[in-house]
Amino acid sequence: MDVAVLEIGGSHVTAAVVRPATWDVTEVDRAKLESQAAAEVVVGQLAETARKLPLANGLAVALPGPFDFGTGVAWYRGQGKFDQLYGFNLGAALSAELGIDRLLFMNDAEAFAVGEWTAGEVRGVEHCLGVTIGTGIGTAFLADGLVVREGGTVPPGGELYKTTYAGKPLEDSISARAILRRYADRTGTEAAGVKEIADQARAGDTAAHEVLTACFTDLAAALEPWLARFAVTKTVLGGSISGAFDLVTPALPFPVSATHDTEHSALIGAAAHYLRSA
Repeated sequence: MDVAVLEIGGSHVTAAVVRPATWDVTEVDRAKLESQAAAEVVVGQLAETARKLPLANGLAVALPGPFDFGTGVAWYRGQGKFDQLYGFNLGAALSAELGIDRLLFMNDAEAFAVGEWTAGEVRGVEHCLGVTIGTGIGTAFLADGLVVREGGTVPPGGELYKTTYAGKPLEDSISARAILRRYADRTGTEAAGVKEIADQARAGDTAAHEVLTACFTDLAAALEPWLARFAVTKTVLGGSISGAFDLVTPALPFPVSATHDTEHSALIGAAAHYLRSA
């Protein structure tokens, strides 16, 4: 059964069809999303994109938290996206708008990890970890492809961003804003983005390279206790900052690789979760 999937980010929504027989992904559409608009506007934009998909079998949706993935209620506040959806039942609204009975939500970081376990860099690995780094950091610990969120071997909810490092929230050390801040502190100039810092590092800029290395060294130090507790044998990096992976490999002293396509993997993971939950 082919699965219709939406992957929702802070500025875009991607609609795709995933074919489980081969895990091929056919991207139907990628559209801009006004995530700070009123709830009805967001629902309308999501529905407009979703209608381009075959919805007879329902819809799988990968999106970031804070979100109640079981009930479909959004709890975004101060995230720079979806603030108008706080307390809003996105699941009920989308189901009504699209006229579908089955709609399944999944955390995007978890969808990424499951996608990589299904058809990517950690395919079939018994105990693995997916880490997405962008505006924030997302994690998913998988045991035989299933997300583990509870117990002493994983952080609270399986979410590393809820932990502290060096006495501060982890995202103060490793995230897009952390890298940009550390670069500004080091050089006295502000970079347009992490990609620009990575490009400068590849061009021989020592300060840029050292900033990236320092941030990923902090990530490694924060991860290693959990890698040991969960007995992780392979980690996969995703998110926008995974594009700098080639520059920071020496800072990550454990088996790790970078995804070929974060969004592609999230689509596959959401589809796999949808089928498993059927």
